[in-house]
Amino acid sequence: MYKFLLYEKEPPLAFITINRPESMNALSNALTEELGQVFTEVENDSEIQVLIITGAGDRAFMAGADITELQERDFVLGRKQTRARQEVLNKLAEMPIPVIAAINGFALGAGLEMAIACTLRVASNKARMGSPEVNLGIIPGDGATQRLPRLIGFGRAMEMVLTARMVDAEEAYRIGLVNKIVPPEDLMEETKKMAGMITSKSPLAIQYAKEAVNRSLEVGIYEGLAHESYLHALSCATEDKKEGVAAFLEKRKAEYKGR
Repeated sequence: MYKFLLYEKEPPLAFITINRPESMNALSNALTEELGQVFTEVENDSEIQVLIITGAGDRAFMAGADITELQERDFVLGRKQTRARQEVLNKLAEMPIPVIAAINGFALGAGLEMAIACTLRVASNKARMGSPEVNLGIIPGDGATQRLPRLIGFGRAMEMVLTARMVDAEEAYRIGLVNKIVPPEDLMEETKKMAGMITSKSPLAIQYAKEAVNRSLEVGIYEGLAHESYLHALSCATEDKKEGVAAFLEKRKAEYKGR
């Protein structure tokens, strides 16, 4: 069904593999369209509770945008293509379920922007991340100038964007760019383990919690607290809340239904 990515389901997990190894999984216009389609497919699938995204091969998660297409951009194309990519990555960031990036190699430019639009990031200790756009006489266009400061802080984000310096996995972990680093051979196993910790919880509680934390970056604290209170109350009205409390009191494992 998809030409430039692989999509697999192992409910409650789903996996997207960016499959352009000949170009180090670079983001093309055609791949952008497919990502928009597959994100909609995942979002509409009630069986899926966590999505994992990685890159084909062992060299790159996504090594940036397709330079052959970038060569053709003028003002009109630059505006059109970045808005289209921002829309797709916004869909990823706003997905009701958590999305984990399994960063298996280079995550540069558009690849970094893909990774930071995900909910969580697990990286191989061989991974390298950066925002190298200024080396090409341009600036990031798919979200790095907005999402990176929110993730790692203003000063560190400014340095990464202005110097185009790559950071290794250890530094990425230290500055909060990734949540965990593991040996390459353990990347998918550890990512699945993190996903399993999430899927053992109430799907509704996870959805509401993700929404509340996402909103914290966009509103003042009092608006955020009001929204948190509303989502907490909403979770209190679910069958999962009754099951979770009962299971705790009865010292047994909860069986959540997502209702």
